[in-house]
Amino acid sequence: MEFPDRDDVDHLIDAQPLPSFARVEYDPPSETLADPLGAARAELDRIDADDLEPGDTVAIGVGSRGIDRIDEIAAAAVDWAEARGYDPVVVPAMGSHGGATPEGQREVLSALGIDEERVGAPIDARMDAEALATVTVGDTDVPVYFSTAALDADGVVVVNRVKAHTNFSGPIESGLAKMTVVGLGKQRGAKSFHSTAIAEGYVETLTAALDVIESAVPLLGGLALVENFEEELGHVEAVPAGAFLDREPELLERAYDEMATLPVEEVDLLVVDEIGKEISGAGMDTNVIGRYRVLNAPDPETPDIDLIYVRGLTEATKGNGNGIGLADLTRQAAIDQLDTRKTYANALTSGSLAKSKLPVVAPDDEFAIRTGLAALGGYDPETVRIVWIRNTEDLGELHVSEAVVDDLPEAATVRERDVTVTFEDGTARIPES
Repeated sequence: MEFPDRDDVDHLIDAQPLPSFARVEYDPPSETLADPLGAARAELDRIDADDLEPGDTVAIGVGSRGIDRIDEIAAAAVDWAEARGYDPVVVPAMGSHGGATPEGQREVLSALGIDEERVGAPIDARMDAEALATVTVGDTDVPVYFSTAALDADGVVVVNRVKAHTNFSGPIESGLAKMTVVGLGKQRGAKSFHSTAIAEGYVETLTAALDVIESAVPLLGGLALVENFEEELGHVEAVPAGAFLDREPELLERAYDEMATLPVEEVDLLVVDEIGKEISGAGMDTNVIGRYRVLNAPDPETPDIDLIYVRGLTEATKGNGNGIGLADLTRQAAIDQLDTRKTYANALTSGSLAKSKLPVVAPDDEFAIRTGLAALGGYDPETVRIVWIRNTEDLGELHVSEAVVDDLPEAATVRERDVTVTFEDGTARIPES
């Protein structure tokens, strides 16, 4: 599919003067672990594996998120198993990500720094999933699937970040329970879960499926990771099997308290440099942008953002542009990065189709921003509220239009004023600090 080039559309929208920007450092108070790897090793020692014998296989489930030091944490989990005489194997626990192929899932892990040489254990990326049982949730019968690679092991440990989910809110969102059910369910399990959750509720479906898995799988426990505003590990905790549903609500509350957010709630135009699966399951954190766009959940009340412009995809997402549909505008350069096979595998499995729709595609930054400003109606460079971020995870430094400066909270410090955005061959340039 071809999109209009600059000559085709340049005459349709008049150029407008951009506001000047301020470079802002945003640093809300947060807790950081002085020795996260030491904490992880100590917590792993708390996992009860007394029923295992030396030589038994332990599957370590690791997902597709760009969690702080996840490669080192995964290696520490391998070391923990080996120190006890077990035979560790890393199993990708990421549902349909990576295009729902073994090669794609290995590629995603590699982009996160997790490969066989780095962690010191083989990676079994088979996509096979075995049907364990069928449960009824509401009016729906749900088959529960689990990774064959993990089932072949004598024990299973999952490692994941506990955080707000991108599709729903509840006492349990993203974390150990979801990774166990959806991540280790592979594509079939993820599809089964999401198809039912959209109709019957995410927490209800998650709870019912986890009960089946805990009854049929030698689940030892999980290592829960909670990040702070700086995307650094602020808390690490081993949670035993059978306690995920009891412990995760408190960990989730902590994650909400530390969650990265924009410094202001009312924004006319949000410019996002990059989206990607390692940043968020939805490419960009829906809690940061105020958009879920799912059938069974209303969008968050805040923040209130009129338009979103996404400039591109991260390298680590390997073309999976899930989440681009949350934007109103993108540019040709982002479309050139898009792998529709991987993106559609994600959308068709999750059932969240809106996140993979294409927004309006502009030929370049200059025309995209011009289009966004015109779409706001009654544009005034003196009052327009623009926030420009790298991605929804990295919010420690950002740029805001001058109209936003007076509304910044105490945790935000203006480091530079009168920053001018320029364009070189249509590509936006913001001066380095």
